[in-house]
Amino acid sequence: MDFQLSDDQRALRAGVRELLAGRFGRDRMRAALDAGTGVDRALWRELGEAGFFALRLPEAEGGVGLGLPEAVLLFEEAGRSLLPGPLIATHLAAGRVKGAAQGEAVVTVLDAGQPVAHLGEADALLVLGPGDARGAPEESATVRESATVREAAEPVRSIDPFTPLWRVTGPAEAGEPLPRGGRPRTEGALLAAAEQLGSAARTTEMAVQHAGAREQFGAPIGSFQAVKHLCAGMLVRAELARCAVYAAAVTADPVEIAGAKLLADDAAVRNARDCLQVHGGMGFTWESDVHLHLKRAWLRSGQWLTAAAAEEVLAGNLC
Repeated sequence: MDFQLSDDQRALRAGVRELLAGRFGRDRMRAALDAGTGVDRALWRELGEAGFFALRLPEAEGGVGLGLPEAVLLFEEAGRSLLPGPLIATHLAAGRVKGAAQGEAVVTVLDAGQPVAHLGEADALLVLGPGDARGAPEESATVRESATVREAAEPVRSIDPFTPLWRVTGPAEAGEPLPRGGRPRTEGALLAAAEQLGSAARTTEMAVQHAGAREQFGAPIGSFQAVKHLCAGMLVRAELARCAVYAAAVTADPVEIAGAKLLADDAAVRNARDCLQVHGGMGFTWESDVHLHLKRAWLRSGQWLTAAAAEEVLAGNLC
C-alpha cells in the first residue's frame, strides 16, 4: 500500500504554504506581534475564501469535500507559520455557525476548566462535553453565542503573546448541538497535533539553518558533535510525530489520535527547547522567533486533549 502524499495533496500543502508566506510571513507576523492584535479579520476571510474552514464540508453545502488527511496538511502549515486565532474551532463549526465556513465568523472553543482563547474576538463558542469519571473525554459539543459568556469572564495573562486568554467564572451552558454527530474533541485533538507537528518541523529547520550559519572557533557550530546530536534528536521526534499524525488522519481512530497528540506535543515542546539551545543566548531574546514556538507549543499541549486525558484513552484501550 502506498502511503505517500498524492499529487493533489502536495499541491494543496504547497498552496497553503504559499498563501501563508504571502499573508503572514515573518515581517507581518512581527508587525502583528508588536501591534498586539489577535485575529486578523482580513486574513480570516481570505482563509475562508481559500476553503480552509469549509475543507471538509460536502460540496453540496458549499464546501470542498475533502477529509481529515487534507485537513491535517492545512493545520500543519498553520503550525509552521504560528498563525494565530481559533482555527480549529472555526473549522469544526463550519456549516453550523453562520459565516464560519467563509471566514466571516470567528468561533472559539469552551472546554470546562480551561481558559478560553480569543473570547473577546469570538462571534460564537464551540462548547465541548466534559470528561467522564476517569478523566477520559466525552464526544459531544454544542454551539452557543459568545456575548453572554464574555459577560461572565475575565482576561488572564497568557504565556503566548498571540493568544489572549479569558477565564470563564460561570458554568458552561449547553447550546444547539452540532449537526451530523461527529467527534469534535477527537478531531480537534488531531488538528492540534498537526499544528504541533508543523511547529516541531519548523523549529528543526530553524536549528539546522542556524547551526550551518553560526561559526565558533573558525567552524560552523553544526560541525560540533553536541549540536549534531541536538539536531538529529529534533528530526527524529518530528518525523516520529509525523508518522503518527498522518496515520491517525487516515484511520481516524481515537486511540491513534490520542497517541499522535502525545507524540506531537512532546516533539513541539522539546524541539523548541532544543532549538533555543542551538541558538544560544540569542535564542532567549525577543527578536528571535524560537520563544514564540515554545510558548505556543506549551499552550497548545493543554488544549483539546491534555496529556492526562490522552493517557486515559490509551490506557482504556489496554483493558
